[in-house]
Parts: sequence; C-alpha cells; structure tokens
Amino acid sequence: MSREIYYPEGYRSALSLRETQHAIKFIKDTFQQALSFALTLDRVTAPLIVRSGNGINDDLNGVERKVNFDILEDKGEAEVVQSLAKWKRMALYRYGYQEGEGIYTDMNAIRRDDKMDNVHSIFVDQWDWEKVLNREQRNTDYLKETVRAIVKAIVYTKRQVTLRYPMLNAKICEEPYFITTQELLDLYPDKDQKERERLIVREKKTVFLMQIGKALSNGEPHDGRAPDYDDWDLNGDILFWDEVLQDALEISSMGIRVDKTSLASQLKTAGAEDRMKYEYHRMIAEEKLPLTIGGGIGQSRLCMFLLEKAHIGEVQASVWPQDMLEACREKGIRML
Repeated sequence: MSREIYYPEGYRSALSLRETQHAIKFIKDTFQQALSFALTLDRVTAPLIVRSGNGINDDLNGVERKVNFDILEDKGEAEVVQSLAKWKRMALYRYGYQEGEGIYTDMNAIRRDDKMDNVHSIFVDQWDWEKVLNREQRNTDYLKETVRAIVKAIVYTKRQVTLRYPMLNAKICEEPYFITTQELLDLYPDKDQKERERLIVREKKTVFLMQIGKALSNGEPHDGRAPDYDDWDLNGDILFWDEVLQDALEISSMGIRVDKTSLASQLKTAGAEDRMKYEYHRMIAEEKLPLTIGGGIGQSRLCMFLLEKAHIGEVQASVWPQDMLEACREKGIRML
C-alpha cells in the first residue's frame, strides 16, 4: 500500500464492536455536557449545506474542493460545509448572544480531498463551538485559559470512560504545555513540521501549539490556516500523545477570531482581499459582528483516543479504499 498507515504490533481492540458503539455514545454525551458547562455554551442546530458563492463556507487551506450540487427547485448551487467557522459567528450575531455566552453544535462535513489514514477520513464530525468575548479578552492569556478549560473537559471525560471501561488505562497529561510555532522551529530547526510536532508532544504529552498560519523565520507557515476566521497570532491546535499510534494526535483547532485589523492584514498577506465583497467580511470590517473565540473538536478523534483505537474507522462509519479495509482486517483492526 502506498498510503501511510501505522499498524501497532499485536494490536487488538479492548472493546468489542457492540461495546464500542455503546462507548461512543457515552463519550459524546459526557464530553459535550462537560464542554457546555466549562465554556457556558448552548447547543444549537447547524446546517449541513450552505449556498455556494456567499463566502460563509470554510475554505480550510484554500485548495480543497467543496462538494457542491444544483438544486431542482431553486436557481444556483449549494455546497456541503467544510466547517462552520464563519457560520457560528454570524449565528451569535443573529441569535443575540452577549459577552460570555456561546454555542456549540454537531458539525458533519465531507472533505473529499482529505487523505485517508489512521486519523483522517473524508467524513468529518466535530463539535463546533463559538463564544462572544470583549476587546480586553483578545489576548494570549484568555486563549490559554480557554484551552485549559477544554483540556479539563477531556480529562473529566477520560476519567468517566476509565470508570466504565477499566481495561482502558492509557494515561493523559492534565496540564497543557504552551509553545508557539516559531519557538518549536527554533527548538528543532532541522525537522519538518510533523516531526517537530511529534517530538514536542512525545515529551510533553499534552500541547497547545500556538500561532498557526503566519510565516515563520524560515519563510513558511507551520501549517495552512484560512485568513478570515482565526487571528494567526491568537490561535492554535490542541495535541495529545497517542500511546497506541505512538504519535501526536490533533484533537482541536481553535482560536480568537479576526477583528477588522487582523482580517485586513491577513487577507492582504493571503492575496484574498477580494473576499471583502462578502457580507461576513464586511460585517467584521464594520464591527457589526461580535468579537469571538471558537474552534472545532474532533468527535471521532476524541473517541478513538479515549477508546485506545488504532484507526478512526473503528469509531466512525465511512468509506475506505478496499486495500485499506483488507490490510486492517489482517492486522486486527475492525472497522465499523
């Protein structure tokens, strides 16, 4: 196989397929309640599809093809969301949420250009959340405070899972280690992006890697990030060390969102100033949309991490290449 799949030696799931299904529901129920309490979030309903060409869909790294289609009884096209980063901020405005209040929702997406491996699927399911903040909270300290609250909710969920399934006994570090992408590059200047992440997370176990999207001293960003939702100085990824995969596992991408100044600067850097024609971007420039912080937390990734699974297909029903299915079966990995 040409795909990069890691097969842990002698791997066998601690849970049967039926137990796994029960555990998935238990994790999702437990964690979303913990997250809602930790960040003061209401659950809301969110769209699976949005209109094409209105600028509200997430462009991710700017190169991924969206799944789009025409509508029989309406002119124009619709497209499946890639995330709800922009929709959530508009929703907070439309629903009248105030400072300190926020929302979360189940986000399902199809990213047909995503690779398929142990932790990637073309089907994406995550909790998308967004919260209103004030101007004084647009700083690194508030970002870190929010990260700690999310990690605390994950740790609480892990404890509940272990109580119910004591055979799942992998450890989790409760205190995140904070480091910027530039500091990480300075620490490992001869390593590529993924290896730098792997080295720091293997050492620290729970890491929040900050400032993703901006160019580093080597002239390249650590990773791609759309220019019109996260502020590249105030964002990051939550990463855990996965004992089963022996690798860093990204559970969440999040950040304080752009204000009118950072939006203008990042659009210029990305050569995307034409996006100012969209209502969402104009409302930020005119300071009509609230200042917010938000992100996404992978549902399937959290489940595979807490259930000590080797492949995301063990906790999510999706489409996989036939050769991958056959190889996983031979290696003891039972896909849903």
